[in-house]
Amino acid sequence: MPPKPKPQAKADAVPPKPKPPAKADAVPPKPKPKPKPPAPKPAQADIYAPARRATAKRRHRQIIRSFFLMMLLPSLIVGGYLWGLAEDQYASSLGFTVRREEAPSAVDILGGLSNISNASSSDSDILYEFIQSQEMVQHIDSAMDLRAIYSRHAATDPVFALKPDSTIEDLLAYWRRMVRVSYQPGTGLIELKALAFTPQEAQRISQEVLKKSAEMINMLSAVAREDAMRYAREELDLAVRQLTQARQALTTFRSRTQIVDPQADIQLQMGVLNTLQQRLGEELIALDLLRESTRSDDPRTRQSEQRIEAIRARIRQERDKFGSGGEVAAGEDYATLVAEFERLSVEQEFSEQKYTNALSNFDLAQTEAQRQSRYLASYLQPTLAERAEYPRRALLMGLAVLFLTIAWATGVLIYYALRDRR
Repeated sequence: MPPKPKPQAKADAVPPKPKPPAKADAVPPKPKPKPKPPAPKPAQADIYAPARRATAKRRHRQIIRSFFLMMLLPSLIVGGYLWGLAEDQYASSLGFTVRREEAPSAVDILGGLSNISNASSSDSDILYEFIQSQEMVQHIDSAMDLRAIYSRHAATDPVFALKPDSTIEDLLAYWRRMVRVSYQPGTGLIELKALAFTPQEAQRISQEVLKKSAEMINMLSAVAREDAMRYAREELDLAVRQLTQARQALTTFRSRTQIVDPQADIQLQMGVLNTLQQRLGEELIALDLLRESTRSDDPRTRQSEQRIEAIRARIRQERDKFGSGGEVAAGEDYATLVAEFERLSVEQEFSEQKYTNALSNFDLAQTEAQRQSRYLASYLQPTLAERAEYPRRALLMGLAVLFLTIAWATGVLIYYALRDRR
């Protein structure tokens, strides 16, 4: 069917009236405030489906398995070894210090307080290093066979025992584990704790250490005394040699000249000259008297003149001995002999004075060295243990569990860090 035509608008429809124009003097109406927008309604929470039940995954099972393999199982192995295989170790304690007997100086008396304890820190330092040295280990090993003592349980306790075929270096390293030394530099006190598998062996090791340490200190004291006396002894030996040479030279002079003391011999010669001079004077007086009472050809006058000439000749010979024109002994005159004798006498006197001073210095140095002697003072004798203190099983077990736990936790954290970076 054809569509129906739309009805036309009615002709009598009234058109809308136009708005009258606004007056010029009319007041404009106030604008109405805009209504506030309504507050947004809260969105309704999203509702999800309930979570599924958690189940263990593969990585969780691997972490649990690693916990058993890396922490629990090694802890059980360590505990089983400590309480099942590790041998008991007994400790012997020892304490000593090095003291020095030395007279206090003026500084110490007036207020120096550094040497109140009379402890020698340098000697204690030397002794501390000596106890841990190879020489000490060799001495103890030769005295009581350390290798046999420490390797007795090597088959059942390989961790805490020494290998039977160990070298001296291995024995030294093991010695530093079993003999623990503590040292306080301020006081000079040294404390030692020797470990062994029996109480008697531990005590004997401490006794040997004390004995060898005392020998070491005695040697240091002897060396110190020798150093203090060495220069004084050298000076004394030199003085003795010089005095001996001076006396030998004087003895050689006396043997060569057949004169014990030239001064005494000179006095003797002067006595002879005086006697000859007196005799010459008497002969001259007798000759004068004879000439006055006798004739000139009297034979007595001739004899008197001959005696006078003989006396004058003897006087000249005796006087020549004191000059360079006469010989006394060994073809030398008195001037040369007296000069040589005086030189030898001065040398001998100087050597004797030097020997006396050197001997006094040597006695003084010896006294000082004896006052500076060192000795080992033991304030704790080697003890005998009644129960085993080592190995400290609880402490070692706790440390093992701690480090194994840290290692396992670190490994887990590294695993998750690498997994999250994928």
